[in-house]
Amino acid sequence: MILEQIQNPEDIKKLDLEEQKLLAQEIRDFLIEKISVTGGHLASNLGVVELTIAMFLSFDLPEDKIIWDVGHQAYTHKILSGRREMFDELRQYGGISGFPKRKESPYDAFDTGHSSTSISAGLGMAQGRDILGQDHYVVSVIGDGALTGGMAYEALNNAARMNRNFIIVLNDNNMSISENVGGMSRYLNGIRTGEGYNDLKRLVNNSLEKVPVIGRPLIDKISRTKNGIKQLLIPGMLFENMGITYLGPVDGHDIRALRKVFREAKKLDHAVLVHVRTKKGKGYAPAERNPSRFHGISPFDVETGKPKAEKKYPDYTDIFAKKLCQLAEKDERIVAVTAAMPDGTGLSHFAKRFPKRFFDVGIAEEHAVTSAAGMAAAGLRPVVAVYSSFLQRGYDQIVHDVCIQNLPVLFCIDRAGLVGSDGETHQGIFDYSYLTSVPNMSVMAPKNLWELRAMLDFAMTYDRPLAIRYPRGQAYRGLKEFAAPVEYGKGELLYEEEDCALLAVGSMVSTAEHVREKWKEMGYACSLANGRFVKPVDTDLIDRLAEKHGKLVTLEENVLQGGYGLAVTAYVHRHYPQIQVLNIALPDAYVEHGNVSKLREGLGIDSDSVIRRMKEFFRM
Repeated sequence: MILEQIQNPEDIKKLDLEEQKLLAQEIRDFLIEKISVTGGHLASNLGVVELTIAMFLSFDLPEDKIIWDVGHQAYTHKILSGRREMFDELRQYGGISGFPKRKESPYDAFDTGHSSTSISAGLGMAQGRDILGQDHYVVSVIGDGALTGGMAYEALNNAARMNRNFIIVLNDNNMSISENVGGMSRYLNGIRTGEGYNDLKRLVNNSLEKVPVIGRPLIDKISRTKNGIKQLLIPGMLFENMGITYLGPVDGHDIRALRKVFREAKKLDHAVLVHVRTKKGKGYAPAERNPSRFHGISPFDVETGKPKAEKKYPDYTDIFAKKLCQLAEKDERIVAVTAAMPDGTGLSHFAKRFPKRFFDVGIAEEHAVTSAAGMAAAGLRPVVAVYSSFLQRGYDQIVHDVCIQNLPVLFCIDRAGLVGSDGETHQGIFDYSYLTSVPNMSVMAPKNLWELRAMLDFAMTYDRPLAIRYPRGQAYRGLKEFAAPVEYGKGELLYEEEDCALLAVGSMVSTAEHVREKWKEMGYACSLANGRFVKPVDTDLIDRLAEKHGKLVTLEENVLQGGYGLAVTAYVHRHYPQIQVLNIALPDAYVEHGNVSKLREGLGIDSDSVIRRMKEFFRM
């Protein structure tokens, strides 16, 4: 196999074109085989195999830098940079990440995981190169979906000021950019990147600049005429008008064509955008037919493309999606907003039933939040469904546009807490902290599927900003018998005994239930309370617990700093200094990828770890 001969980026340069094509097929077969076992991002990686090969042939890594936007499509990059034998542990605890990681390899130039960042990062690296007097190429790869993010346009605006080479690769697998208009487009691309043409252009400009009075107006007139002709003939004028040379479109699965366009791009002394057309899921029929389902996929059967493990029970996303549709049937003011995640958040169901009340804004969380604020100001009841780690991107808009005006926007926060295999950039472990710091914002977390439904009912009667956060995965089906009506700012006491009390929120209520059972087996009395509201903290519930308990344990799946436990502790220390308080929370650290159960154990928030920490803290 050719693939087995590739141990570092230099090895690929020894192959001829036919061998490069065979290598592309071997990489696809390898990815399908490995991801069918570990799970991961398949369709996006199958789509960039030839593009990655062409970049490794055209640039000298790690001296040259490639920054992958999001980074979930960097599997071929990892294979070609010497990590093929590590793919059995892809996204596994202690194994290699599914995203670029600088600490993992010198070939990973920049850590990524969220969208629309690569042009900004690449521009910064190019500026650093220039200031330090270095001489290498910087390439930012960005997808058409990521280009919907406003940050990308901010970066493009600044990239136009570059006076040294900076290459942006637009990986387009479904974007409405004009088709190649034939030979004239290719001809003009070649002329505009030719050294003679650029030398002549600089010579003419410099000469006209020296002509008094009429020199500058003449340059402007020539420029306007030139751009007018290009507007008719050349796709990509959006980028040209920003001052960025546009090359393409080019077939992203034609290695020879890709190498040629990269040679042209390297000649330029300013920012250039190379438009590459690719097919998501290429080479694997199930992924080609349904690329969104194979974007992030669990282990699957290669022959059928079907998941190996069928879902037995609904997850929190399913519960949310079904309940929201029921509420929308009764209230025409309810609208739903998502940022390019209709399937992941469950809103695809809402979109089918209420298409005129559904808004997918693309990868633009800031716009999602502020547009929802506008809808609320107009009298609607907007529901913003978003992953916890992605809502971070709309923090200023939450503060400035929603909460200052006290508008009734409901944030339904999926993938909250530990999410597992996607690692540091995707763990939803900060939302308690960043949301509870904002005045007028209230935050809830359900203990089970029934409580999520009840919280959604409550939310539609509440006329101020509100967030409901729930974890990834199967919805907890225990504690069904405890179903006190949801009242603003009120928790519930599930089991009342003496001595030690567990006060948990959200996903940690089920953990606390198991802790209580084990604590009692050891012969100790134990109460259990469900906080329900992370903000405001139910101080009446704490007062009640303080009457019979000298030991209090708070449990949350969020970092300790700024979280629920410290808010409870502050109240207890102020009013009941005699009570010992133990906070069970996540450490002040970024959490690596891995199985959620292993992560919980390693971080000390599983039931056995909590018992051990309680015994140590209370000296029992």
